[in-house]
Order: sequence, then structure tokens, then C-alpha cells
Amino acid sequence: MQGLAQEVTALRPELLNGDATVGELAWVWAKDFDAFHEFWRHRMWFTDGRLVAWAWACLPYRVPRDDGGFREQRAANLTWQAHPARPELLTEILDWYDDLAGGVDRLLIVQSADVQAQATAAAHGYEFDAEAGSDSGSWVQFNTRALTDLPKPVLPEGFRFVTANDVSISDAATAHRDAWHRSSFTEAAFERVRQTWPYRPDLHVLIAAPDGMLAATAIVWLDSATQTAEFEPVGTHRNFRRQGLGTALQLHGMQLAKNAGANRMLVACLGAPAHPAARNMYYGVGFRELTRDLPLIKTGR
Repeated sequence: MQGLAQEVTALRPELLNGDATVGELAWVWAKDFDAFHEFWRHRMWFTDGRLVAWAWACLPYRVPRDDGGFREQRAANLTWQAHPARPELLTEILDWYDDLAGGVDRLLIVQSADVQAQATAAAHGYEFDAEAGSDSGSWVQFNTRALTDLPKPVLPEGFRFVTANDVSISDAATAHRDAWHRSSFTEAAFERVRQTWPYRPDLHVLIAAPDGMLAATAIVWLDSATQTAEFEPVGTHRNFRRQGLGTALQLHGMQLAKNAGANRMLVACLGAPAHPAARNMYYGVGFRELTRDLPLIKTGR
């Protein structure tokens, strides 16, 4: 699946679907495996022994949270990717998805640049999800930046850059939960992330506050084959926001990625006008929109 992501990245990066990049596949698989793998279903399509399309469906679930609540999804959700030369395979993917999901609502993402996928989905009964795709919705924008003209990062006095080589597994997992306060990211999940290609601890960058607390965290996923790197995730402890740490962390991470051989950077963020914070931060360090998600829905019987 990551190999197909490499091919699409090299040929038509604007056709990379959400959660279907090299880095997103690694991150989502590793962090969520323990909680969700029993609800996952996969299907792959091969031509002459070569993977040309895949589908990854998540069936409806209800799983407990660490805070005593539940994470719940009543609809099925599909992540998918087809080789740019085989767009017709989306029809087979959607047939499989229909059979698998049965009578529940089915969610699907296609890219704004993928006109053929939009037409195929429409012919299959999918409509634009007006709630998820609204100006206050949860749709995601994909951004890119060439790794040239990188300003030098500036940290507040007493703060310093570190990597995952410098901190414990427990502290790194805590840094993620502090940045994403509803996250249930565990040490076990982080250990799985560490074992998943192409994770590199020297490209897992963090910022330590003067008292030693980890104030911000970001993982850089480097694909040397396409000379592409991706941020996923990027987050700052809520007590340290609006101090320029996110900007400094990105500039530092991009410089490390460039030194490691990358020539472009990717990052996804919420794109709706009602959620401007992350997009503005990424624009502030030179990212610009490559494509955006078009969330679709097919109502169940």
C-alpha cells in the first residue's frame, strides 16, 4: 500500500487520497491498530503481480475511551487508492464496499482534483456530504512546499529542540496526548509507530520547555524514493500555544528533512474556514494547497 503511495506521489500527487500517503498509512495503521483492527477490512487489486489499487474499510464501531466515554462511528468509512493509470478500478472498489457495508451509511473521500473519481462515485449513488464538507465541516486540505528558502527557526529563550532519541517512550507518548488532549495514544501504540516504516526517531522532533516539559511534537515521515517528507502529526501543548513553537518546529523539521534528502514537504490540515488555525500556521511557513477532500455519503437502506 505504501509502495502504491510512492508511485502516486511521483506521478500525480494531487490524486493522493486522505490517509493514503506513505506517512499517513504508517501513522494511522500503527496508532489505531489496537483499538480498531477488528473493525477493519482490506481488499487489494493486482495486475501481473503488481498492486494497482487497494481499499481499507472501517465498519461501524463503539469502543471505550480512557476517560470512561466511548468513541463511536455509526457509518462505514472507506480509505482507498488506485494507480493513476487504473482509475476504472474505483468501480470495483465501490462494489466491494457496498457488499461489505450492507445497509449502513457509507462515507467516502475523493479529491477535488480527481474529476473522474467524482463522476464514478456519483454514478454509484454517492452525494456530497453537506455537513462534513461545509464551511464548518471536518474536511481536510492537503498542502505542499518545496524545501527551498527555509528561514532559520527561532525559539523563545530557554526552549530547545530535541528528538525522540533524547526522550523516553513514555514522555513522547505523553507529549502527543498533551497536544491532542482527547487522544488515547498509548505507549504501546507509540511502540508500534516506532516499528513501522519509515519512522525514524531522529526525524521525530520535539520542543522542550525550560523546565524540561515537552511543549510540542511532530513526526517527519521521509520517503527517500520520491524525496518527499510529510508531517503527521504536528501538535503543541495547550499551555504553550501562541508562542511560535509550531512555526519553529516546522521550520526545524523541514530543515532536517532537507538534510536527509527530501526536496518537498507535505502536510494535511482542516481546511474549512471555521477552522483556520492550523491552515494559517502552515501558510505562514510557506505551504500552499495542493488539493482538498470532497467528503461524500451514500445513505444506507
